[in-house]
Amino acid sequence: MPTITDTAAWTRLTAHRDELSTITIADLFAADPGRGERLSWEVSGLWLDLSRQRINPETIQLFAALTDAAQLAQRRDDMFSGKSVNSTEGRPALHTALRDLSGLTPDLFRSVARNHRESMLAFAEDVRIGKARGSTGRVFQDVVNIGIGGSQIGPMAVTTALMGSDEPQRIHYVANIDAADWITTRDHLDPETTLFLVASKTFFTQETMANARAAKKWLVDTLGEEAITKQFAALSSNTLAAKAFGINPKRIFSFPDWVGGRFSLWSAIGLSIAIAIGRKEFSAFLEGAHEMDKHFAAAPFERNLPVLLGLTDIWNRNLLNLPARAVLPYSERLKGLNPYIQQLEMESNGKGVTATGDPVKGRSASIVFGMTGTNGQHTFHQLLHQGPAVAAIEFIGVAKARHDYVGNHHMLLANMLGQAEAFALGTGADVSIHHACPGNRPNTLIVLKSLDAHTLGMLMALYEHKVFVEGTVFNINSFDQYGVEFGKALAVPLIEAFSSGDGTSPISAAALAKLRAWS
Repeated sequence: MPTITDTAAWTRLTAHRDELSTITIADLFAADPGRGERLSWEVSGLWLDLSRQRINPETIQLFAALTDAAQLAQRRDDMFSGKSVNSTEGRPALHTALRDLSGLTPDLFRSVARNHRESMLAFAEDVRIGKARGSTGRVFQDVVNIGIGGSQIGPMAVTTALMGSDEPQRIHYVANIDAADWITTRDHLDPETTLFLVASKTFFTQETMANARAAKKWLVDTLGEEAITKQFAALSSNTLAAKAFGINPKRIFSFPDWVGGRFSLWSAIGLSIAIAIGRKEFSAFLEGAHEMDKHFAAAPFERNLPVLLGLTDIWNRNLLNLPARAVLPYSERLKGLNPYIQQLEMESNGKGVTATGDPVKGRSASIVFGMTGTNGQHTFHQLLHQGPAVAAIEFIGVAKARHDYVGNHHMLLANMLGQAEAFALGTGADVSIHHACPGNRPNTLIVLKSLDAHTLGMLMALYEHKVFVEGTVFNINSFDQYGVEFGKALAVPLIEAFSSGDGTSPISAAALAKLRAWS
């Protein structure tokens, strides 16, 4: 069956790539010093600058033609209307309904989302003001979110970005099945003042339930069985399993099956966020995401930020042969953004077959890595500047500081711009061979006017829609993750084999024997 790489739009884009092959980013700026204004776009305090990419205005027009070939407009409308765009699992992908304030999604979905949200936010406020208390009557001082993947990565990224130092509770995240994760958190907790949130859509997630059982035992050993109903809440669609665990039904906060795990931080899975920042800020977070939803739903593709960001990524990895992308947030508060984007992009679009079962032609997703600036400058930037393996680069900066150290903030932003310029232009020919940096490394700049709940919501929704754009171009279902489930399934018989010593495949037998002997 023909794929996007078989279309005339892709052929024209390939020919355009060849025409630009000898033209550097420095050449593009020399020919058009004003390209910084022509190749940048803003939506409500979020600015996207593609001027340091190896593209020109004609590229943007060819991007739009590619979206026509992929029928992106129809596919986007199908998603917002509640059609089963998650084709392999036969259901909608309507995380946008969780934050819909203007009727972009069907009323029924919005109503369900609103009801779930209100009960979750009411509980969050009860925790914050001390109305909801532990089994001995003491106010909660610590909240521990036990979850993994989408039940942890997104909420932790938002909490890290937005939570102030004067909030009434401390928020912790326990994810790894390695008990060290639980133990190091536990050692800072008082059982009388700790609330546990078990975040698992199915309430069967292997790692989450192992940690939840450890937390339950610790609490019961100190305070007795009655503490479970007061100091545990569940964020799950499996209410029966949560009740069987001992959780009070009034503290089971559900969300629909049309919300995928890595798109679920806007749902009850965001309870830790709501406790961390409060109802007002959580609402502003949803409003920011909805702002980006409206933009994605209505803006022409030639100036549609998720479309431009997604098509530029496709251009870099498929046409310019840059399979990896470094995401570099120049904000310590955004240090959780890298794992969030890694999961969102690589779990969603890291697929080898299309939605119709045909092999994918081309690279469906980038290999995403990175860390905050300026830390990254002292780890892997050397390879990016002078190494023979070139990666695309994405800078994310915040214009206004959330602290009084203005000099530090200006230094941070100056480093970001300096790195972006160095990657684009290089050193020139008047330096020694050891000092020479070739430049012509394409990079994108995303700037937030400020790091607040509204703009962070916009930023995270931007990346969600970027993923959808790229999945649509390659005709991939961005909403399943069978590869993740396959690897976890193979672990089940191996868990038993650690006790019995047999029943495993030859490929793991020698390693299992050594681990058993040494453990």
